[in-house]
Amino acid sequence: MVNVISPPELPNNYDLVFANISKSAFDLVNYETGKNDFKSALPEISRPEFSVSNQNLIADLKTGSTKTDQAIAPSVQSQIVPPESLAPETSLPQSSAATVTPSSVPSVKENFQVFPVGLDLDKRNVIKSVLVRGKEDGIEAVDFEQWLIPYDAIVQALNLDVKALPDGLQEVRAPGIVTRINPKLLRNDPKLGLVFSVQDLQTLFGVPAEFDINDYTVRLLPPWLKTPVPGELSNPQELPVETVGLPEITPPDFSITAVEQRLFANGSVSNATSYQGNLTAVGTALGGSWFIRAHQPNFKNATTWQIAEAQFLHQTDLADYILGSQTPFWFSHGTGDYWGFTTIQRQGYKPKETWLGATPDPRQRLQAAEIGRVVTGKAEPGTLVRLTQGFSDRPIAEVLVDSSGIYRFENIPVGGRFLGSNYRLLLYPQGRLTEPPEIRELTFSTAPGQLPAGGKALIVSGGLRRKFSLDSPNLLGEFSDVRGGVAQRWGLSENLTIGIGGVYDDSFRGLGEIFYQSQNLPLTVAVSALSADKNNNWDVNADIRFDLSATAHTQFFSDRFGYSFNFDWQMFPWLGLLGGYKSRDGVFGGLEISHSGKNSFTFARATLDSRNHFRWSFLQRWGDLEFTTRGNEVGSLSQLTYNFSGKDPLDTGHSLVLNYETSNFLTQENSLAGASWRYRSPARAVDGSYLWEAQLGYGIGSQGSGVIASLGTTIIPGMMLRGRYQGVSLTSDQPSFGIELVSSFDTQRGIKPDSSRRSNYFRTQGGILIQPFFDRNHNGKRDAHEAVYLHKPDLMFILNNRSLKFFDPEIQNQGTLVRLFPGKYRLDLDPAGFPLDWKATTDALAVDVVAGSYTTVELPLVKSYTRTGVVTDAQGQPVAGVRVEAIQTSSGLRRLSVTNGAGVYYLEGLQQGEYIVEINGKSALPGNLQLDASSESFQEINLQQN
Repeated sequence: MVNVISPPELPNNYDLVFANISKSAFDLVNYETGKNDFKSALPEISRPEFSVSNQNLIADLKTGSTKTDQAIAPSVQSQIVPPESLAPETSLPQSSAATVTPSSVPSVKENFQVFPVGLDLDKRNVIKSVLVRGKEDGIEAVDFEQWLIPYDAIVQALNLDVKALPDGLQEVRAPGIVTRINPKLLRNDPKLGLVFSVQDLQTLFGVPAEFDINDYTVRLLPPWLKTPVPGELSNPQELPVETVGLPEITPPDFSITAVEQRLFANGSVSNATSYQGNLTAVGTALGGSWFIRAHQPNFKNATTWQIAEAQFLHQTDLADYILGSQTPFWFSHGTGDYWGFTTIQRQGYKPKETWLGATPDPRQRLQAAEIGRVVTGKAEPGTLVRLTQGFSDRPIAEVLVDSSGIYRFENIPVGGRFLGSNYRLLLYPQGRLTEPPEIRELTFSTAPGQLPAGGKALIVSGGLRRKFSLDSPNLLGEFSDVRGGVAQRWGLSENLTIGIGGVYDDSFRGLGEIFYQSQNLPLTVAVSALSADKNNNWDVNADIRFDLSATAHTQFFSDRFGYSFNFDWQMFPWLGLLGGYKSRDGVFGGLEISHSGKNSFTFARATLDSRNHFRWSFLQRWGDLEFTTRGNEVGSLSQLTYNFSGKDPLDTGHSLVLNYETSNFLTQENSLAGASWRYRSPARAVDGSYLWEAQLGYGIGSQGSGVIASLGTTIIPGMMLRGRYQGVSLTSDQPSFGIELVSSFDTQRGIKPDSSRRSNYFRTQGGILIQPFFDRNHNGKRDAHEAVYLHKPDLMFILNNRSLKFFDPEIQNQGTLVRLFPGKYRLDLDPAGFPLDWKATTDALAVDVVAGSYTTVELPLVKSYTRTGVVTDAQGQPVAGVRVEAIQTSSGLRRLSVTNGAGVYYLEGLQQGEYIVEINGKSALPGNLQLDASSESFQEINLQQN
């Protein structure tokens, strides 16, 4: 039997409280309708568990319940009023209390009672009602720091991420703190379960709290709500790229990708005009790149032309293959070129990539792109140590220091393409992210040639020396003198790499290498040595660096030309001290000054050696005025430029240029002073050349005087033209002229001008040419009349989980070219960047890239149609919740929409073709839909249920 007690009259500022009480808890009350003495009977109830609310909540008071996390109905309002008179909770026997009590938490007052309150996070309510143990006197909280709040409620309110550790501790993470707690030290309340006291919240998490008696709520005030905290962990590695199952676009098997002709014409009054040139071509074959360059010492006489370079190159992460002209992996003294075959086999590392079209060098491919380093140190237990890159506060790794007081980060990548070598450690005492951290700077150096621990590389090379004969010139030259070598490197640890091998170059010579990067000292050692040749000469190439401090650095460098020792001390941010010794010049010393202001910049460097060689470099900018001067014991050049166009940067627009240069060579001194007008267009070509550049002036010097003029343009697609005329020069009084003409062609898609003039990039790189086009006839191929869509491609495409802008794409007339290293890439399409009412036929593609060419990706954009309207029944009433389908008859493709409460359907993404329209699987009226090129993109069509 359930007995219901009518409540007594309460003050106006109280809400009514209803209670359901079991009979066993009500035996002491004499029930007579209309004669209840609620206040006198209720205290006699034997400690029922209860929950109290306002008028919208009925609280069940259940005696004998063992639940410690009693649920509160979701309809609880934010303001909760306590019972006016309840029996105080008695203190618990010592045996039933928690086994261990924190010394920082005082014992619970015996007169504390359990009652519901709201739980707020600052000004936002997060839990509408939760039972707590405490006391208030109608005005304020009594001994508030000893109030007990359930563990689960605190976890929910503060959004704590709790992780159990093997040692029994719990790692607790919040937006503003990371710490560890021992749950055995927390109080276990018989009614509330595991609890935190208000003082615990301050001690463990640095979270103060307050009690608002008007709202009857406990308000938590975590400091990270008002103080910005560093971001979440980020992964320094590139995100994994998934290409399995995607449609694959393959590169061409063979291509002639680019051809470039450079022609130089020079002449003077006393010398006939000479014509020299260089012809280069690059393409793809057998999954690699081929490259050829012909030197044309006499452009008009083809019999003098010579094949300067001819190379096939196939590079992967595991192996490289080089056939033809190349650089030997050892330091050779011999004259002539090296032609042969070289292979590199790698394990345990990825090689460095060759950038900006540089000549492939096998020695560079023996070096790892990045090295995994270990960072360790000491800090107070409980300190949160975060590892960040550069000057960013976003952590890439973190650790909470345990009782050992030692933190450790393993396999931190150094030297990768997207990673620098500078890191910082941010140490937060007690794991509180709202407190300013201690900052420890970390700078890693990677010794050239160094491999990660466990990595190894084997290189085998063999070939011939090639020379050209002046007496009987021919296209390929003469081959003789066998040369070659074998060497292997091992990464013995993250700090030490060694290599041994042997070469034959006129004589047999041993090769030894050591690359060492100290973990505890700022010491970097890279030494490669060839044993004595037939003349008993050793070749030792060394690069040894030691940092005396963060601002003082030393370096010892040697090669077959000599050796040097350099000392660099940054005494102040604006002043540096230079010094050292060079085998050719002796002792030297100098200063370096650098200062930047709002509208000015100063840089100066000067050295003087024991042979009285004074060398200097100076740059000063004041607004639109710039002065530069540099020189040494051979000559000097000084220039004053005033940009009266007010352009930024200073090298564009109209400028007045005053220059003075000197020469002191072979005891002959010359000088030349000049004044000129110069114009450089703000617009530039893809390769950075100015679209227009012109200069006109007059020079006076020790050899005479005369007009000086130059003109250059890249306005013609695929062509660069430069010309210069000098009535006088620094060393001659004879007028002279020079003309340079560069013609570049993209031959992979026919013969088209190439304004980038970067064909040499294809020696080690490939690329993707993305061509989104309007496929108006829906044949999936680009026809002559179908235009390419080039508006903001970075909004349309994502390449390997990165914005296209990251890869510095070139926007060309026929598409977007992205230069990439060989590999497989994922190209995602973002509909947000598509033109209105057009869509792509696919969402993502896998694109293979090989060196020597670009993989063309044609992306047909098809017209997208939308049809909407109202579905009605036979009486003309809207029908809600029915399924409307448009089924394409040719492909079976279905588009589905479910009508809303007003009977409205919405079918979008329809393509051209004939459709059958159904409502709940039955033919609609009308039941056919025809879409073609003349159809409107958006149209309303009402349907009737059949």
